[in-house]
Amino acid sequence: MEIMRRTTNCGAIGKADTGKTVVLNGWVHRKRDHGGISFINLRDRYGITQVVVDSDAGVSAELAALTAELRNEFCIAVEGTVRTRPPSMVNPDMPTGEIEVLAKKLLILSRSEVLPFQIDEESEAKEELRLSYRYLDLRSAGMQRRIKLRNDVAFAVREWMTGQGFYEIETPTFIKSTPEGARDYLVPSRLYPGKFYALPQSPQLYKQILMVGGFDKYFQIARCYRDEDARGDRQPEFTQIDIEMSFVSRDDILTMTEGLMGHVFKKTVGQELPAQFKRISYEDALERYGSDKPDLRFDLELQDFGPYVDSGGFQAFKDALAAGEADRAAAAARGVSLSGGAVKVLVVPGKAMGEASYSRKQIEELEAQARIYKAKGLAWMKVAGAEAVPVLEGGVAKFFEESAQKICAGLGAKSGDLLLLVADPRRKIANIALGAVRSKLGRDLGLIGFDPERKLRFEFVWIVDFPLFEFNEEENRWEAAHHMFSWPQDKYHATLEQDPGSVKGDLYDLVLNGYELASGSIRIHDPELQKRIFNIVGFDPAEAEQKFGFLIQAFKYGAPPHGGIAPGLDRLVMLMAGETSIKEVIAFPKNSFAVSPMDNCPGEVDRKQLDELHLSVVQPKKNSP
Repeated sequence: MEIMRRTTNCGAIGKADTGKTVVLNGWVHRKRDHGGISFINLRDRYGITQVVVDSDAGVSAELAALTAELRNEFCIAVEGTVRTRPPSMVNPDMPTGEIEVLAKKLLILSRSEVLPFQIDEESEAKEELRLSYRYLDLRSAGMQRRIKLRNDVAFAVREWMTGQGFYEIETPTFIKSTPEGARDYLVPSRLYPGKFYALPQSPQLYKQILMVGGFDKYFQIARCYRDEDARGDRQPEFTQIDIEMSFVSRDDILTMTEGLMGHVFKKTVGQELPAQFKRISYEDALERYGSDKPDLRFDLELQDFGPYVDSGGFQAFKDALAAGEADRAAAAARGVSLSGGAVKVLVVPGKAMGEASYSRKQIEELEAQARIYKAKGLAWMKVAGAEAVPVLEGGVAKFFEESAQKICAGLGAKSGDLLLLVADPRRKIANIALGAVRSKLGRDLGLIGFDPERKLRFEFVWIVDFPLFEFNEEENRWEAAHHMFSWPQDKYHATLEQDPGSVKGDLYDLVLNGYELASGSIRIHDPELQKRIFNIVGFDPAEAEQKFGFLIQAFKYGAPPHGGIAPGLDRLVMLMAGETSIKEVIAFPKNSFAVSPMDNCPGEVDRKQLDELHLSVVQPKKNSP
C-alpha cells in the first residue's frame, strides 16, 4: 500500500507557509460539499486544517471519486498547496484559520464504519457508550486536551521534584499483603502454590524503608490498587504522587508541597498560587464548614445557635442539647471525651424574600441532603421586617419571635435572609449534616464558579491537627483515626494512654475546592512509641509482627525521623481541568462497577491457566452478598 508520509501536522501551518506543498495525515473531522467544491476539516493530535477539493482547479477523476467516498473519521493522507483564505472566509477561532490546503492528491489510509456517537469538542454520549468505544472518545478535543494536561502535570512534577534533590525510585508492584482498610488485589503465585502477592494500596511501607535506607528525599508517580465496593468516583487503580522526606517537621512538608503545587500550576495552566496556603485545624473546619475538606470558594459558614435555644420554646432543640450533655457525662465516666450536642445554623443571604426566595420544595431538597448525613431534620426561619426591628417568619419562627432581634444581631442576619438549622445530640453529626447543606447551596447558588476573569478558581487549604484516635462505641475501644503509624504531637506523649481522645497527630490534608487532594503525616520511627500506639488500639503484637514485622525490624537500626504526603494525580488533573469525574482524565478508566466495557475486563480465564496456578473457582451462592 502506498503511504504518503506527512511533512507537517494539522496544527502547524500558517500564513508563512503560503505556496508550499505539504502532506498531511489525519482523520476527517467534518466534510461539507458545496457544488463542485468540498471542504474537509482534517484533524490530528495537533489541530485542524481545512482541505479544499476544488473541481474548478482541474482535479483528477480519482481525486474526485475518493473525495466523494469520504465520511467522518476516515483516516487519510492529503498532498496539496497551502494558500491563504479570502478575508471573508478567515476563521479566527482556528489557529490555522487564515489558510487552507488545496488538495492535489488524496489517499484513504483506512475507512471508518458509521460512528456510535459523534466526535466533537465534548460528546453528549452516555458514559457507558463512551467507555465501550474509548478509542473513539479519546479522539475528541476534550479528551485530547485533558490527557495532554495530565502529561504536562506529570512532567512538571518530575521537573520540580528532581530540581529539589528528590530521587525518583520505583517500589515493588508485587508485595506482601498487609490489608489496612480496603481489600488488597491478590495475585496467585505459580511457583509457590497457596501463596499470593498483593498489588500495593500505596507504597507506604516501602517509602519508609527507603528513609531507613538513607535516601533522604524520595518521590514516585505511583500506581495504587484498592479492591473497594463501587461508590462515588473511585477507581480500582489510581495514581498518586508519592513523597517521603527524612529529618523534617510538618512545616517542611507543607512548604515543599506548596512549592510543588505552585510550580505545577504556573507551568501547566499559567496560574499563580499563593506562596503559602491557608491552614485550619480539623476542629475549626468541622465547626465552620461542616467538613474536613471545606470548599473555600464561597464564604457561607456554620454558626452556633446554642446560645439562643433557651430563649425559645422549641423542644427538639432543647432535647438535642440535653441528650448530648447526658451522653457526654456518661462517656466522661468511662474516661472517654465527647463534645456533646449542638444546634448549628446557616445564614443564607437574600433567600427569604422576593423572586430569589427559597420555596418549601427547595427547603425540603436541602433537608433530604441533611438526612443523608444522619440529621433528623432541617429547621428553618425567614428574616423579615425592618433592619432595626427584624421579624422571624415561617418554619420554627413562632418559637423564637420574642428573641428575633437578639438572634439576628448575634448571627449577622438581615431582612431577606434564610436561616437553616440542624440539631443533634452528637455535635459532629450536626456539623457534617449542615455542612452537606452548605455544599449543596454552593452548587445550587452558583457560588463555586469562576473568578472575575472567567478563569477556574483554585482555593487551597491545609487541614491540620487531626485527632489521632477515635472511639468505637459499638466495640467499646479506641481506633486509629487515620492509620497506626502517624506521630502523636510531642506534647501528648506523656499522657497517651490516660486520654487518647485528646491526642492530636502530626497529620495534615491538602484540600482543593472541596476535594481532599493529598494526605500525609509525620511517621513514627521509634519502635517503643509504635508499641504504645498498637496497645491503645488493641492491635495484637503477634499480628503486628506478621503484617508489619519487616518495617518494625528496620526501625531497630537507626531509623531517621521522617514524614511524607501523597497528592492524588488523577484528582489534581481533574480539578485543574475543571471536571468533576476522574474518568475524564484517565485514558482507560473502569466504570462505576470496576468494569472496562471496552475489553470486558475482568474476564474469565481458561482451566489450563487456573491449573497452572493451582486454583479453582467457586461461584457464590445465589442471593449471597
